[in-house]
Amino acid sequence: MNLFRMGLAYIQARRAMAIRSRRKLEERQLRLLRRHFRFVLEHSPFYRRRFREAMKGWESPELTWERLGTLPLMDKETMMSHFDELNTAGIRKEEAFRVAWRAEETRDFTPQIGGVTVGLSSGTTHNRGLFLVSKEERERWAGNVLAKLLPRGVTGRESVAFFLRANSNLYTTVSQRWLTFAYYDLMEDLSAHVERLNRQKPTILVAPPAVLTFLSEEKERGRLDIAPVKVISVADVLDDRDRQKIEGQFGKPVHQIYQCTEGFLAATCSHGTLHLNEDIVHIEREWIDRESGRFVPIVTDFCRKTQPIIRYRLNDILVLADKPCPCGSAMTAIERVEGRCDDMFYLKDEGSGRYRPVFPDFIRRAMWQAGDEIRHYQVVQEGPDRIAVAFEERRGTDRKRLEAAIRSSFAQLFRRLGVEEAAIRFAPYRHPPADRKLRRVKRDWSP
Repeated sequence: MNLFRMGLAYIQARRAMAIRSRRKLEERQLRLLRRHFRFVLEHSPFYRRRFREAMKGWESPELTWERLGTLPLMDKETMMSHFDELNTAGIRKEEAFRVAWRAEETRDFTPQIGGVTVGLSSGTTHNRGLFLVSKEERERWAGNVLAKLLPRGVTGRESVAFFLRANSNLYTTVSQRWLTFAYYDLMEDLSAHVERLNRQKPTILVAPPAVLTFLSEEKERGRLDIAPVKVISVADVLDDRDRQKIEGQFGKPVHQIYQCTEGFLAATCSHGTLHLNEDIVHIEREWIDRESGRFVPIVTDFCRKTQPIIRYRLNDILVLADKPCPCGSAMTAIERVEGRCDDMFYLKDEGSGRYRPVFPDFIRRAMWQAGDEIRHYQVVQEGPDRIAVAFEERRGTDRKRLEAAIRSSFAQLFRRLGVEEAAIRFAPYRHPPADRKLRRVKRDWSP
């Protein structure tokens, strides 16, 4: 562990968080972007070949914001198809998959390839991706995470409990004498973790929303006795109803980390606002609906050298905050991460008969309005006019009454949006496997 490198990243992140001028932030971004672009062109055969056509006519390879927008987009399929040529460590995809799968099977996540950490994305589909992170990148990542997430800075002793599908050298890099980490494997029975949490007494609790909801229920029943200073939601979309339940039991606002294979993209500030980490990434906006602030992020990471990320189009829907954050940061404030583009429903407009997108947040709100007795749910569009609702109700609740309330809530939504009604069928709720992300709203059909 190079404490100097981690400390330097921590200091740089804290300084960046203090930037109040958008112009100064963008000047810093462009300086880092230009330096990184030169490195990528020199060391990644794939990017060098891929950008050749777009760079014809450039007087020099110096990048500008306008030129960045002319470079071709990247996605998971392209990245995985050209993995061997794209990464700059000479690691072959076949070998990386072998190491990553062995770690998944043995639950030993320490093996590396030549000092490079290899991992699998959790993914919402069976098409899982690989990520590579060098020792230097892990240390810089650790500095950034500590700067943005420690509630008391580096002066307080913290004990972190984090629930994830897979451990990684990326996370254990952060561990120091004054900062201890305990990994809780989501592949194990959650009930078995409660007693261990009671012994650890973590000051920081990090977990997906479904796990935080389970732990808040255990706390309500008197089986969980912990009082973390900070509660952080990761990996899945944080539902407003879940947020209220978690905050009600832990007595703390729920903070968030927005991180994926493509980078550490956003984190909440002290006011609980989610800010894009624009000190280490640049995010372009592909607008879905400007009026409501919804866009798809296109990510360029200034710091990822082993597996460069340039103009990578995610499949997520982000919603811009409609007012500045009181913290004053120049980094873009996000209202919420709403879900995936694949989660948008498409229903027929009553007037034109054309299919109209219905955002995941509308579906979630329709379920909330149906009643507090719904504990867990998933809504799936199965066809152009067919929706399946699986839900689990609180013990002692009249399920038929809830079904009627859900039908009524969706009927109101359809009328308000001016779309044709879809037939709703009900099913028992099944909790997703631990190695899969929770998708409360899902579309299994395409127009």
